[in-house]
Amino acid sequence: MNKKTISTRTLVGVAIFTAIVFVLQFFLGAFIRFGTFSISLVLIPIVVGAALYGPLWGAWLGFFFGFVVLISGDAAVFLGVNPLGTILTVLVKGALAGFAAGLVFKALEKKNIWVAVICAAIVCPVVNTGIFLLGCLLFFLPTVSGWAEAMGFENVGTYMIVGLVGFNFIFELLFNVVFSPLILRLIKLGKNRPQYTT
Repeated sequence: MNKKTISTRTLVGVAIFTAIVFVLQFFLGAFIRFGTFSISLVLIPIVVGAALYGPLWGAWLGFFFGFVVLISGDAAVFLGVNPLGTILTVLVKGALAGFAAGLVFKALEKKNIWVAVICAAIVCPVVNTGIFLLGCLLFFLPTVSGWAEAMGFENVGTYMIVGLVGFNFIFELLFNVVFSPLILRLIKLGKNRPQYTT
């Protein structure tokens, strides 16, 4: 294959994954919720896309995920408190999650592709949630402290871990670890099928 064919295939693949990210976040993000926050099934195509196309494309998919979060209204609560802090947190957490997933996959794929994708599937939600928590500390601490107090939490840190990200993180991590390797395997099987000509 020449470089143009590979480049075109990559662009088409990334475009398809970008569309999947949009659909999953914009349309399904509103329906799968724990409390006021939606569950991000969109991390699955970010991991798979990062595994197939590399860390930079993973960063693009994560960045686009953040963009869709902003336009879908999912970040409205935080936008009302600190718009710049919200935009930075949402875009950076997505981009770094996709980039980290791609790096981890690339570092491990030659040893064992399935260990690589499982590790990438773990790293992606960990980075996504970690940057969210860091953003809460940097930009929203007084607001989050008020929420913690209203919910009866004595410690804002406990509230952030249990109240803000607890169920969401566990759900995202489990779905990522189960479905990312499965989807990657299906794609690899499809790519390895013999091509028949008539």
